[in-house]
Amino acid sequence: MIAPVRRLAALCALAAALAACGTDQAPRAARPAPAHPSPAQSRPAPAQPSPTPSRPPSPSRPPTLAPGPAGLTPVFSHAPRTGDKAVALTFDADMTADQGARAAAGERFDNPELIATLRALKVPATVFMTGRWAEEYPAEARAIGRDPLFEVANHSYSHYAFTDDCYGLPTMPEDRMRADVERAYAAFREAGVPDARPYFRFPGGCYDRRALRAVSGAGVTAVQWDVVSGDAFATDADAVARDVLDGVRPGSVVVMHCTRSAAPATERAVRVIVPELRRRGYRFVQVSELIGAANGRR
Repeated sequence: MIAPVRRLAALCALAAALAACGTDQAPRAARPAPAHPSPAQSRPAPAQPSPTPSRPPSPSRPPTLAPGPAGLTPVFSHAPRTGDKAVALTFDADMTADQGARAAAGERFDNPELIATLRALKVPATVFMTGRWAEEYPAEARAIGRDPLFEVANHSYSHYAFTDDCYGLPTMPEDRMRADVERAYAAFREAGVPDARPYFRFPGGCYDRRALRAVSGAGVTAVQWDVVSGDAFATDADAVARDVLDGVRPGSVVVMHCTRSAAPATERAVRVIVPELRRRGYRFVQVSELIGAANGRR
């Protein structure tokens, strides 16, 4: 019964996100399904032929959504449900600003094996990266950002929550929210990441009207999801794969993680997910393509 519950919770989060987009109402505290705790929190106890990836859009003009009424940041969670069986795998590269000591002690917040598998399988993907992660792993951030298979998007600098009561994450003061987003872009530039996308994922997926308004000046589209992988803290790769395979629909955005200390099963799950979705006729795209499709349907 776990997968249906997760899908129902994800659909509830989707409904809240859609309510914030195209109306003058934002969710009071839109949050992802409880099955998606943030790996940046304290950690609990422990092929088929690959088709050529879709051509990414021009980095000079990545598509975005128009701001919502009252200047609210637009929210995107999946593309229009058409006959195009496109799906975007997204990976959050989480690291909070105060986790340097854990990294110095040997905890790994990166996942080079996952990135290598995506490359081997030729899977386009969007990596939502924190600025702190880019500072900790600048060579990896640069390599991801310069690989046309991937696009780098913004997951904040500090990975502090933009609302209260968000999986135990420290809370970002409202007057620092926009600066935190902009600081992440500065960290990407410092690491040598070219053309980071104007897409932003709230830490923990938690946002409200105040947060949407606070980051509106940064010129970003907030990107949520409609499929929860459940990979955070998971050790059963098959269960993660089942949740994704059961939830994907044409135009889906799947949330996963690129943090091996807190999402150790993700790489193994991807090796199950990718060939099966391809067998079902799906193709993998970056978020840019899905947002472009959404613009085309307006």
